Amino acid sequence: MLEVRWTRVARAVALGTLALGFSVGLAAAAAWLIARASQMPPVLQLSVAVVAVRAFGTGRGVLRYLERLASHDVALRGMAALRTNLYDALARGPVTRVIALRRGDLLARVGTDVDAVGDVVVRALIPAGVAACVGLGSVVLVGVFLPAAGATLLGCLLLTGVLAPWLASRAAASVERRGAAARAEVTGRALELLEDGQQLRVAGRLDDRLAGLRAADARLTRSTDDGARISGTSAAIDAGAQTLAVLCSLLLGIPAVAAGTLAPVELAVVVLTPLAVFEATSTLPAAAVQLRRSREAARRLVALLPDAPEAVREPVPEPVRPGSDALLELDRVDAGWADRTVVAGVDLALRPGSVVALAGPSGVGKTTLLLTAAGLLPARSGAVRAGGGGALFVAEDGHLFGTTVLENLRVARHDVTEDDARASLAAVGLDGWLAGLPDGLDAMLGPDGADVSGGERRRLLAARALLAPARVLLVDEPAEHLDAATADALVATLAAHARDTGRAVVVASHRLTPLAVADEVLLLGASPGDGGGAARVVARGPHAALLHDEPAYAWAADQERTGEARVLPG
Repeated sequence: MLEVRWTRVARAVALGTLALGFSVGLAAAAAWLIARASQMPPVLQLSVAVVAVRAFGTGRGVLRYLERLASHDVALRGMAALRTNLYDALARGPVTRVIALRRGDLLARVGTDVDAVGDVVVRALIPAGVAACVGLGSVVLVGVFLPAAGATLLGCLLLTGVLAPWLASRAAASVERRGAAARAEVTGRALELLEDGQQLRVAGRLDDRLAGLRAADARLTRSTDDGARISGTSAAIDAGAQTLAVLCSLLLGIPAVAAGTLAPVELAVVVLTPLAVFEATSTLPAAAVQLRRSREAARRLVALLPDAPEAVREPVPEPVRPGSDALLELDRVDAGWADRTVVAGVDLALRPGSVVALAGPSGVGKTTLLLTAAGLLPARSGAVRAGGGGALFVAEDGHLFGTTVLENLRVARHDVTEDDARASLAAVGLDGWLAGLPDGLDAMLGPDGADVSGGERRRLLAARALLAPARVLLVDEPAEHLDAATADALVATLAAHARDTGRAVVVASHRLTPLAVADEVLLLGASPGDGGGAARVVARGPHAALLHDEPAYAWAADQERTGEARVLPG
């Protein structure tokens, strides 16, 4: 997932081994120097050891700095590659992978989880490699002086380098699953409160949402506390193994000195060297926990990705039939999600300049059908055929970026000029709004358009769509959050734009009055005898014909005019 180059990892492990090896060398040289100096030999006999202590002390810091540069270079390159591939897969793949996720959960996955996967290099793989190299080297060093002490040191290192990480990994299994879920929930609930706090307060749901956030935070705290207990247990095992290694070295070394097989000065090296060696294994329990955390994060990221490499690509529409001038065709298309069909049996041909409207009650499947027509959602059956130019889905809640008005419009096309931007904003009725901004097109919008109204957002998204190069615009609920006159004018603008430019426009709307500008209206609903199954096209034709032939359609349109209702009866 991280596209790791193992030569870079090997370089980081080598630098880490040298840095920690210098720490062990510093301990051994200092022990020898102190013990030898206590015998008051000529100073020249100590000069090499003095220089060695200085070299080890200085080199340890320099090498540790170089190791940090090398290891973080691997990790940051890996996280950049992972994010690039993840965003690319999400952008080109079907929306079924992310549509069911809370926004905060998706944010946690592409943020915290990517960081956790990247940390596996710095906090798990490299420390494990360094510990193995330094541990073996230290065992050899002590074994040269006293083989029995070397064997004892090896056993204690295995205790803290194998047993403690294994116990920590097992204990962390459930902790990391609970922690990842709790972090995602906390993020999601916090975002909801930050962005929709006023609406929740008006609806009387703010206290419930706050209570839910506190409960999620409590679960995250409990998970963190459980992780702290695991760390404490691992630290206790490490301290115990280190103490055992020192005591065993003393118990084995003193008889060896008495027998004359070990010099007194060498005893100091045998006893004090383990104090530095265990620095290598002290990080392994945390490395095992990090490995478990990274695996859990990787599992959550894989859930966003397609199952097979060929599925990374979005559903590609078939080409239109030879001789057809249609920009987009739907041939007996069933649209829906993995577990159910939402809209069934839709036929539609969009030719240059055509304007089609989708009408029906909320939840009937208008958005699902638009996603399928755009190629963002694979058709469950039937065929989607496209001519040249592509189709653009304009979402009801499309994203606005925390940058200038002009740069938000350039999302549609990078070469949009200021004159193009002003003309597009004027077309959707935002010329007065633009004139009221102190910096005009250079005015900054807040994150996700937090400082614009719902109606201004809808018209900004429409203005951006008008600037896009796509030949087919699939616009979801353009009249949402707008007053009746403005909503009708916006739909009329989209229709006029299609006829002037030779584009095709499909508008999904539960508001019926502005649909008089459409060439054809497709009325979606449950057909008789379906028993609540997939919706179908129950009627189609010009707006005037539906007013005459469809009583429910005429009733809903009349209610709009009288202000009593603005939705079709379900």
